[in-house]
Amino acid sequence: MTQTFDVILKSGTVVNQDGEGPCDIGITAGRIAALGALGQASAGQVIDCRGLHILPGVIDTQVHFREPGLTHKEDLESGSRSAVMGGVTAVFEMPNTNPLTVTEEAFTAKVKAGYHRMHCDYAFFIGGTRDNVEALPELERAPGCAGVKVFIGSSTGSLLVEDDPSLRRILSVIRRRASFHAEDEYRLNERKHLRIEGDPRSHPVWRDEIAALTATQRLVTIARETGARIHVLHISTREEIAFLRDHKDVASCEATPHHLTLAAPECYARLGSRAQMNPPVRDSRHRDGIWYGIAQGIVDILGSDHAPHTLEEKARTYPASPSGMTGVQTLVPVMLDHVNAGRLSLARFVDLTSAGPARLFNIAMKGRIAAGYDADLTIVDLKRRETITNAWTASRAGWTPYDGLPVTGWPVGTFVRGRRVMWEGELATPSTGEPVAFLETLKP
Repeated sequence: MTQTFDVILKSGTVVNQDGEGPCDIGITAGRIAALGALGQASAGQVIDCRGLHILPGVIDTQVHFREPGLTHKEDLESGSRSAVMGGVTAVFEMPNTNPLTVTEEAFTAKVKAGYHRMHCDYAFFIGGTRDNVEALPELERAPGCAGVKVFIGSSTGSLLVEDDPSLRRILSVIRRRASFHAEDEYRLNERKHLRIEGDPRSHPVWRDEIAALTATQRLVTIARETGARIHVLHISTREEIAFLRDHKDVASCEATPHHLTLAAPECYARLGSRAQMNPPVRDSRHRDGIWYGIAQGIVDILGSDHAPHTLEEKARTYPASPSGMTGVQTLVPVMLDHVNAGRLSLARFVDLTSAGPARLFNIAMKGRIAAGYDADLTIVDLKRRETITNAWTASRAGWTPYDGLPVTGWPVGTFVRGRRVMWEGELATPSTGEPVAFLETLKP
C-alpha cells in the first residue's frame, strides 16, 4: 500500500543524532511520520532538498523580544519573524520586560500574546526575585515556561538578586534547572569608576573577568548546598570554562556567537557601543578559551542573547549607551561560517542548537529528527556564500553587528511543526507559533 503524507522533503542530507546521510522525510499533521527512502510515497507537497542539509530545528534559548513595554525596539511578532528568517524554529524569551515577567498574570499574558502571532514556537522564562520566591515552584511549572531566570548582576531592566541568601532561597524551592546572568554586582559597583566616558573599550575593564568568574563560583557553591541544577548564560571568560569543567554535574553553560566571533579591542574600535554587551565581548584570549570549551564539550548549548536597541539608543555616549545587540537571525549563518572554517563540526552545531537544549530543558517532542517528533526543521545550504547586511535584518531594531560580513553557509528554509514558514528569504506561511511543551510542565 502506498504511503501518503502531507509533505515529503526529498533527497536532502539529514543531520541527526545518528550521523548524517541522504534521507527523505515524510510529514503528517505537523509531525515527522517516516524517515528513509520514500520514492514510492505520495504527498500533497513534495519539496526537492537536493544539495541541502536538513537539521533538527534550531532552538535559541536566550532572546529578548522586549514585549511588553519596550516594543519600539522589538516585539514578539518582529522578533520571531527575525528568528524564522534565520532558520530558528523555537525561542526562549527573557523576563526583563516592562512590567517584569515575575507574576502569573504577566506570564500568562505573554503566552497569550504569542499564540499564533509569533512565527516560531516559544517559551518564556519567569523572573526570579526576592518577592516571588514562594510562588516560583508553581510558576516554573506553568505551560510554556522555560524555567526561572535570575540576574546576579544588573543589566537591561531592574531584575536583580545579587546576594547569596536570596539566591539560596530561590534555589532551595525550585525543581527545574534555573538560568543565570552571572556577573558579581558587588564588584561591578566597586569598579564603576573605571568606565571612561565616550570609550566603550572600557566596558570589559569595568565588567572584568573576575566579576564573571566570582558570580559563577558563588552559583556553583549554592547549587551544591541546595541540590539544584543551574545554567550559566553567555559565558564570556576563559576562567569560567576552566572552572565549569569540574562542575558539570550541577552546572551547564551557554556560549553566544558574538563571544565566539568578535574580540576586543578591534570590535569596539570598529563598532563602538554597538559591540557593547553584558557580559562584555573580551579579548581573543577569552574567545579562544570559549572555543576550547566548545571543543571539549564543556559548553552545552548556543544562545544568541538577541537584545535589540535602536541605533539612536546605541549612539548615546558611553556609558549611557545600553548594552545589547541583535542576534537571533544571524546565529545560524555566523555559526555555519565557523563550521565551514573548521572550528566545529556540523554534528557539534546540531548538538549545541537542538539536541543540547532539548536535553537540558527537558523539551518534549523537539530537538531531533525522529518519527513522532514535531517536524521542526532548519534547512541550510552549506556551500552558499552570502553577505549579512542590515537590510536583511527583520528585527525592528534594523541593524546587526555583522553588517557587511561575508559568510559561507546560509539558512534556506524553516519548518515549524510541518509548516514551511520561511523559504529562500521569504515568509511562506502566516504566523502559527505555539508554546513549547516541556516534560516538567505537562499537566496530568
